[in-house]
Amino acid sequence: MGILEKIKIYSENNKDKIAIYSENSKNKSITYQELWDFSDRLAFYIQNKFKDNKSPIVVYGHKDPFMIVCFLACVKSGRAYCPVDISVPDERVKDIISETKSPVIFALEKLNFSPENAVSFEEIESIIKSENNKISESCYVKNDDVFYIIFTSGSTGKPKGVQITLDCLNNFLKWSSFLGGENLENKNYVYINQAPFSFDLSVMDLYTSLYTGGTLWCLEKKVQMDYNLLIESLKKSGVNVWVSTPSFANLCLALDDFNAENIPDLKLFLFCGETLPNLTAKLLLERFPKAKVINTYGPTESTVAMTEIDVTPEVLDKYSPLPVGKPKNGTHVFIMDEKGSDLPEGEKGEIVIVGDTVSVGYFKRPDITKKSFGTKNVNGKTYRLYRTGDEGYFKDGQLFYCGRIDLQIKLHGYRIELEDIENNLMKIKGIKNAVVIPVKKDGIIDSLTAFVAADYKIESSLKAAISLKKELSEFLPPYMVPKKIIFKDKIPMTNNGKVNRKKLMEEL
Repeated sequence: MGILEKIKIYSENNKDKIAIYSENSKNKSITYQELWDFSDRLAFYIQNKFKDNKSPIVVYGHKDPFMIVCFLACVKSGRAYCPVDISVPDERVKDIISETKSPVIFALEKLNFSPENAVSFEEIESIIKSENNKISESCYVKNDDVFYIIFTSGSTGKPKGVQITLDCLNNFLKWSSFLGGENLENKNYVYINQAPFSFDLSVMDLYTSLYTGGTLWCLEKKVQMDYNLLIESLKKSGVNVWVSTPSFANLCLALDDFNAENIPDLKLFLFCGETLPNLTAKLLLERFPKAKVINTYGPTESTVAMTEIDVTPEVLDKYSPLPVGKPKNGTHVFIMDEKGSDLPEGEKGEIVIVGDTVSVGYFKRPDITKKSFGTKNVNGKTYRLYRTGDEGYFKDGQLFYCGRIDLQIKLHGYRIELEDIENNLMKIKGIKNAVVIPVKKDGIIDSLTAFVAADYKIESSLKAAISLKKELSEFLPPYMVPKKIIFKDKIPMTNNGKVNRKKLMEEL
């Protein structure tokens, strides 16, 4: 049974159960029945108004329950949705709208520009109230139809859209609903949502919650930035399942009130998006002795995650760094060398994922799709294949992640291509060259430093850096703006004409 069928059943059997809760949104909560009925009406509006235009639909906002109404309305009408958070800069929002050719933009928050086809929150409410027709199930996305598109950092300076099909999502959910070793369905669990809906980690909490009949408790940006509000919200939530990046858990561990005494119902920590440090896992097990800590791994291109390991005290004692676990059923992981040959256990190489949650490729980008995707026959069955660009190895049957092979990194759970930042820096008037270097702390990427060569005289490095960051923030989200900018007369090069990144790293 798939995600849409599951939600429909809950809407009939648990009509008044809260599906989504968000403290500071225009509508704080929405029940399963409202979620199903409202998305039906909005789906009928989409289908009736846009008929044969099956282009993906952009949904813009932040943590509002009506964003989920819009997501489901899109897929019920046979169209993929593309989530865009308010933290995404205007220029990047425009790029995504242009790329998708979205026939309508559901803008649950006010945009800083005025696209003609934007429909506001108030207009969405009005459509739902005035529309009584239901969409036919024959219109729903099916099987290998694209369910959602999440845009990630691209090396050209333009974002690239990862397409995830209904089958991919359903196969992921069959696995995620058993993470931690128990069937999460009908447990009435509360799931914490930390990541914005435009970040693929949110798929783990949003759809696992809806698939199992739980309640999604959204932590808005305002709450996450205020420690008092954060602890108050966590206490109030009654959270059972925690989904976040390790960085966010570290932030919470800095608060004395973040413990089992104040949050007594927390049973399961699910981590993805970046490396889980041993110390973080150790402290969580000490603070929440009855909870499990599950480490997972996976790129956006393989539907959030596809490995898992229960991080017990025994695992902590045995491994440092921690493994990311064993692949789920339906997924096969190979470690390959540069020629595409399989490497034996213990040898490092590129992590290549083959299985039933691998994306169909990048939206309208056959060029880069061909480079990263393919097919592979495993045990007589052909699966899609994705070359991750991540380095890893197997030991004791467990997968270990070693970082990026290329210039793509993860910072606080966000995947970033350094060339994306470099290209956008060089769009700024007066910048001749720019190189971005990741800065590590205790073996984990902690921040970014940009080395910049300008064609104008720098009177004050501090003032020039502040100005450059301000300009860059018009093109990039905050997590992609380098923490430090160092001005140089020229960028050092290697003998073969490439940027000497190693030399720049020595200057940090």
